[in-house]
Amino acid sequence: MINYIIRRFFYAIPILIGVNLLTFALFFVVNTPDDMARMNLGMKRVTPEAIEKWKHERGYDKPLVFNGSAAGSEKFTDTIFYDKSVKLFVFEFGQSDSGRDITYDIKQRMWPSLVVALPILLIGLLTNITFALLVAFFRATYIDFWGVVLCVTLMSISSLFYIIGGQYLVGKLWHLVPISGYEEGFDAFKFVVLPVMVGVASGIGSGIRWYRTIFLEEMGKDYVRTARAKGLSESLVLFRHVLKNAMIPILTGVVVILPLLFMGNLVLESFFGVPGLGSYTIDAINMQDFAIVRSMVFLGSILYILGLLLTDISYTLVDPRVKLA
Repeated sequence: MINYIIRRFFYAIPILIGVNLLTFALFFVVNTPDDMARMNLGMKRVTPEAIEKWKHERGYDKPLVFNGSAAGSEKFTDTIFYDKSVKLFVFEFGQSDSGRDITYDIKQRMWPSLVVALPILLIGLLTNITFALLVAFFRATYIDFWGVVLCVTLMSISSLFYIIGGQYLVGKLWHLVPISGYEEGFDAFKFVVLPVMVGVASGIGSGIRWYRTIFLEEMGKDYVRTARAKGLSESLVLFRHVLKNAMIPILTGVVVILPLLFMGNLVLESFFGVPGLGSYTIDAINMQDFAIVRSMVFLGSILYILGLLLTDISYTLVDPRVKLA
């Protein structure tokens, strides 16, 4: 397994370089360093001298990827891409274009994201599996049919509807919890309840359909028919055999997103005013802050690769037949 992990580590390097290069290209296709300077200095009454000074202070006065006026290897190293990208591989995120320490911001903002994302994952997982088992238990009946119809309907509704509807109904009309905001410590609970409810509700349709498909696939296998032939009740077959074997795809699907919980939810955090990494990224995009955008994309890529690696390892833990060579 050690050799497999080392090999995956080296596979990750070209992937991260490619992601970084793609992020760089996409960002600077729609923004030039001059645009970034005007955005940060103000769109009106900005002198060319102020723009050049802003670019020079942040290293945006160099060529993007190739410096024809430099000599030797500096043709590639004395560029914006090299300056802004290489340090990411040793987790030196540097400063944002507004002068803030990105590493400090990430350490501070990752916890509010986790406080919101972790309950959504756990409560959503429990809710989806419970209702999916119920629908699968009554398969080919009216309960199954109308359950699927309801799930498709819930899936068709935009997540913005859940957010705005939840804020209006629970926050403004019933005054049960604040509409938005966040506080540290135990006071965070009253601010987290509504985002968690909305997060669970918005994912319940797709979640139930996904887990129902897994359960129905397991229920059609030979070992289930053998269990029924032995005279076991349907509920016993479902909870003792089907649920146990269905936990393999469920567990591996959950493991892959565990590291990404720290990245937060872009839309949910922005609407509810949660100072997590999701709203941090949205704010950076709005401000055209390339330093933060590249750092968050790079960090998200690493966490996703880590999640895939953990998924492979979890396969070996839940299914002894799987070997990582």
